[in-house]
Amino acid sequence: MDRLGDHLDGELRRFGEAPVASGLVSRWEELVGPAIARNAWPARVARDGTLHVNASSSAWAFELTQLRETILERLRAELGAAAPKALRFTPGPLPEPDSPDPATVAPPPPVPSAEQRAQAAQAAAAIEDPELRELVARAAAQSLATAASSRPD
Repeated sequence: MDRLGDHLDGELRRFGEAPVASGLVSRWEELVGPAIARNAWPARVARDGTLHVNASSSAWAFELTQLRETILERLRAELGAAAPKALRFTPGPLPEPDSPDPATVAPPPPVPSAEQRAQAAQAAAAIEDPELRELVARAAAQSLATAASSRPD
């Protein structure tokens, strides 16, 4: 089985683009950091070796243009001769973010039982303001449900 990246590099060479693109894209977040990677993504390498980077907004494009030399120095230090010759930032489409790992997503909060809601309503009954009483009762019921769900069986 052939690697897709090898074919991509070959096709890019046909159009005058260096194999910078595939290696750069696969390491982009590592090279520029997560904040920049969330707001800017390599779009293409021009024939003159300039890497065109799409930014999430004109404000990000402006900020990254101000940081162009710093980013370029970092790319040169990491990629050596494979680094782009120059950088150009413009607003443009970014790839969709990856879906979060289900193992790292917090489960939904437990639903309070009728008994927990009744306990909470009784605890909040002395509050005169009806809106505040309802909010406190809901918060207390949720707290009781969360505490009960986190107890070991």
